[in-house]
Amino acid sequence: MAYKKEDVLNDFDIFPKVFAAGKEAEIHIRQTGGRPVFAPDTEYKFTVCAMDRGKPRDYPRLGDFRDLAVKSDGDGNFAFRYTFDSEQEYLIRVFDGEDKRLVQLSVYCVEGELAKRYPFIGDLHIHTTRSDGSQIPAVVAANYRKYGYDFMVVSDHRRYYPSLEARDFYRELPIALNIVPGEEIHLPDVYGKENDVHIVNFGGEYSINALIEGTATNERGKDLRYRAIRENDVPDVMTVEEFMAKMQAIADTLDVPGDIEPTTVATYRWIFDEIRKGNGLGIFAHPNWRANVYHVPERFTDYMMEQRFFDAFEVLGGENYFEQNGFQTARYYDERSKGNVFPIVGSTDSHSSYESNRNAFICATMVFAHENERADLIGSIKNLFSVAIDTISAEFRIVGETRLMRYACFLLKNYFPIHDELCFEEGRLMRQYAVGTPEEKEEAAALLTALGKRTEKLLHKYFAF
Repeated sequence: MAYKKEDVLNDFDIFPKVFAAGKEAEIHIRQTGGRPVFAPDTEYKFTVCAMDRGKPRDYPRLGDFRDLAVKSDGDGNFAFRYTFDSEQEYLIRVFDGEDKRLVQLSVYCVEGELAKRYPFIGDLHIHTTRSDGSQIPAVVAANYRKYGYDFMVVSDHRRYYPSLEARDFYRELPIALNIVPGEEIHLPDVYGKENDVHIVNFGGEYSINALIEGTATNERGKDLRYRAIRENDVPDVMTVEEFMAKMQAIADTLDVPGDIEPTTVATYRWIFDEIRKGNGLGIFAHPNWRANVYHVPERFTDYMMEQRFFDAFEVLGGENYFEQNGFQTARYYDERSKGNVFPIVGSTDSHSSYESNRNAFICATMVFAHENERADLIGSIKNLFSVAIDTISAEFRIVGETRLMRYACFLLKNYFPIHDELCFEEGRLMRQYAVGTPEEKEEAAALLTALGKRTEKLLHKYFAF
């Protein structure tokens, strides 16, 4: 996501950056290229400040500032042990013998299940030239990696097979980008009743679009190689007539308010059920996208929130006008205030992955998962371990539960700028491999193999789990 890297991250490296509460950790501070600040073999005063408890002078019963003496090694670097008590950010301030502050660094302490999870940033809604996007799937994947994404999906309109194309293209390379299968679902009208349903199938093991004869089957046929990542228990392909009859039969069983179209509800419900059968994540996408008028009527959005057919709500999407993300964010917090808590994601809905596209990289999802793997990402989102990130303005904004927002804010400032530097080179080499000359492709493959999965190694350096 190309977050701004503050000078302190260039001049000093503190690791690990994240610790489990109540466990002693060994912390290292190294000078990394700026003007030397610490003399070798010299004792300095460290003050560890708990961010959430106020100043001890003002809040003596709460404030938590603790002093300790730490001696530098022969290179002017430090290693010391400390136990952090509670989940929050901690400041580590270093003073000289005259109590002059020399540097302030930040670390974070997490509790419970978060102490077993790593942060991964991704996009769950992207388009390529296989539908109405501007770059081929392999280039889109490379460009997203270049911008710091750990996982992404090709979710082309009416097509699942482009996501498999992107996965297969890089299958033999040791890249750390997780390319997840998926699609944006658009199904036929039902007996003349318009059915403009936009639902994202993230990570499903088979295509929903390709369950009905149409665009996908016309282009690639019914072979499972193009419509599934599993070999068994994939539904047969229906004709349009069979689909219409099926949706009408479901609609006839529904008891819906008079101002809601039953066949639309039937289609929504059936799609989300099928995505779950395929072990995917069904995303209710961009209801406040302006397609002349709002894509989804406000009354229908109300009904969707009441019924909760979906697995996750696309609270942020790839438009920079306020009405889409602003209104969707307000809706999310309104629903939370009523006790209706559901998973959220942020996505670009990008149709071009070039920097010239103002909307290319302005939204993302941070998922706290055990590993960067399809099923774990989906399970983590469903279990409410995700936040949505908005980078439309110069200062990022985060949507989600407060606890996760605070942690994500720390990570966006203190971890991801370092992470993104490694992603940039991997993404650049992926693009070279995708569109370069034969010699350039060979060079890119060799360099990617030599580099290995550096962001995975970075996790173990900065997270003491």
